Amino acid sequence: MSTRIDARFAALKNEGRAALVTFMMAGDPDLATSLDILKRLPAAGADVIEVGMPFTDPMADGPAIQAAGLRALKAGTTLKKTLKLVEDFRAEDDVTPIVLMGYYNPIYVYGVEAFLRDAKAVGVDGLIVVDLPPEEDAELCIPARDAGLNFIRLATPTTDDRRLPKVLENTSGFVYYVSLTGITGAALADYAGVSQAVVRIKRHTGLPIAVGFGVKNARNAAEIARDADGVVVGTALVEALKNSLDAEGRAGEQSAAEVAALVASIAEGVRGARAKTGAKSGGVLGWLARLMS
Repeated sequence: MSTRIDARFAALKNEGRAALVTFMMAGDPDLATSLDILKRLPAAGADVIEVGMPFTDPMADGPAIQAAGLRALKAGTTLKKTLKLVEDFRAEDDVTPIVLMGYYNPIYVYGVEAFLRDAKAVGVDGLIVVDLPPEEDAELCIPARDAGLNFIRLATPTTDDRRLPKVLENTSGFVYYVSLTGITGAALADYAGVSQAVVRIKRHTGLPIAVGFGVKNARNAAEIARDADGVVVGTALVEALKNSLDAEGRAGEQSAAEVAALVASIAEGVRGARAKTGAKSGGVLGWLARLMS
């Protein structure tokens, strides 16, 4: 099985740089705005896009992403509408990898077989389902693999060398290393510890390692991109969107552009992280001028 995720990480390895993996919540604060954001992300520098599936009880998420999910649910976002969002994106972009991220309950209610069929049909490439441990791989992970979707696992600082082989057993696409213990949006762990963790995980797998939790700006991203195969940014982008909303929580004319501008800035950090890379950046000031127009 080869997916857009596999192809993208292979291409970036040849370029000598890390991937920028961005997160957005489907339907936040409304479906039209989230589609606008989704369409802008690749041009802004996102290499892989995680699309959050809103859920009422997101146990691993911090206040910002919890609030984003609640805004999306209030706007009427469902799993079916999330899939339609991906389908609408695919009408213009058949290259950028899309990963759905969230919790198992909405998928279970939808029906696993129907969900995998529909996700594949609209152009989803992978899944991150944070509340299904490897002991439950038969529930969704293996059916997803059989349907042609990557199932991406999370590893944390507490995932030791005895546990890692089980975590990685049916993982594909990439490994998402959570750089600290806690919820999304917390402070970033020390960079030396992240570097050591990447080296340790690579002893167990040939998959790319993307590092997230706590990345807020280009400087954070550059520090991680020197050693990791990917940098994941989520809470900072969700907060940028929230800060653009009016007092009633409605998006403004520049909401999507402001999120894209932050992505462009962080992408600049990722692309400039390795001195030996031959990849060229278009310049963040140029991005900002175009994206805000």
